[in-house]
Amino acid sequence: MGKNVIFTLLTMLYFFIYVVTSLNSSTDEYALLAFKPKITSDPNKFLAKNWSQGTSFCNWIGITCGTRHQRVRGLNLANMGLGGTIAKEIGGLSFLRSMIISHNNYRGFIPDEMGKLSQLREIEMQYNELNGAIPTTLGFLENL
Repeated sequence: MGKNVIFTLLTMLYFFIYVVTSLNSSTDEYALLAFKPKITSDPNKFLAKNWSQGTSFCNWIGITCGTRHQRVRGLNLANMGLGGTIAKEIGGLSFLRSMIISHNNYRGFIPDEMGKLSQLREIEMQYNELNGAIPTTLGFLENL
């Protein structure tokens, strides 16, 4: 009888981990899909052809995911000729370590929500049309 209890507990634990991981992956997908419509210029159709719900976001152009939990670890959209603004939902990518969007035509402000990216170690935004002050929330990111 003890083996059945252990088996049941392990099965429940596995199911719980699966559900939590799936929910967190949905958060990453939501953040990326909120980021996409803020791109108003995609002359080479990099995102238009590739970033869709029919494909795992870990296979999207410019996205790197961790192998263990399939969470977004890297966002590299440099030199793609993209234009638009940075969506505040980008702050939902809680495992993001690297964000490289340099050499594009992003404009507007850097969202305060980027201060939630506690894992962020690298950020490259040069050669865009961003304006305004750098959010003070970025100053709290210890790994930058």
